[in-house]
Amino acid sequence: MAAISSLADAIAELVGDGDTVALEGFTHLIPVAAGHEIIRQRKRDLTLVRMTPDIVYDQLIGAGCARKLIFSWGGNPGVGSLHRFRDAVQNSWPVPLEIEEHSHAGMANRYVAGASGLPFAVLRGYVGTDLPSVTDTIKQITCPFTGEQLTAVPAVNPDVTIIHAQRADRQGNVQLWGLLGVQKEAVLAARRSLVTVEEIVDELTPLPGAIVLPAWAVTAVAAAPDGAHPSYAQGYSERDNAYYAAWDAISRDRESFTRWLDEHVYPASTEGVHP
Repeated sequence: MAAISSLADAIAELVGDGDTVALEGFTHLIPVAAGHEIIRQRKRDLTLVRMTPDIVYDQLIGAGCARKLIFSWGGNPGVGSLHRFRDAVQNSWPVPLEIEEHSHAGMANRYVAGASGLPFAVLRGYVGTDLPSVTDTIKQITCPFTGEQLTAVPAVNPDVTIIHAQRADRQGNVQLWGLLGVQKEAVLAARRSLVTVEEIVDELTPLPGAIVLPAWAVTAVAAAPDGAHPSYAQGYSERDNAYYAAWDAISRDRESFTRWLDEHVYPASTEGVHP
């Protein structure tokens, strides 16, 4: 049975300096509140993994939490670049950031391999791209049965995966629905997992298209209402498009970003306050 915990206690227990951490969510159900708690607790030297790092990863990188990013696309969706990410790569501010870039298909298959207990995944991909020349975790292999040239990528097994979901019951079974990415695979691939949820209920009501992560696959559950903001949680909240637009100006300048951290993340009393 998964432990029911506060968000602060769960992050303190499950995320350690130097860990490989995946905060997954594809436009929807992004675990932003958990990302802010990682910043608040000043975790350091993390390898951050995510298919589509957006502004919460920009915030984690700008706050000095990350030493490496493994990803397949990064940006402020619908707006433009991630300026704290760019500053870290180009200027090593606040600390140098190593990057390991893959395709979406490559990252998804790496999670599937991790969840399946396999050392690597095989796919037809990367042909015609220069990614294999700059990413040493992309290797060409030959099919032993047909001789076809294929691509292998290593499994991803995060030390901890964090996702957001709509609800969980008191035993730690988690229910999520709507637009999903690789949340299920990322949880099953991880050594430890934390799910923040909109609410904890006595019983999960079946819903068409919903998936359930069983309690045995989840290390801890923490209630975090509106914990996906500014992304959305279907059935609970809508996407805050104004936040994404506002982030572009906040993140362009180191001083404005640092001021935003001081005002909106570090003081516990302002947790959940939006810019």
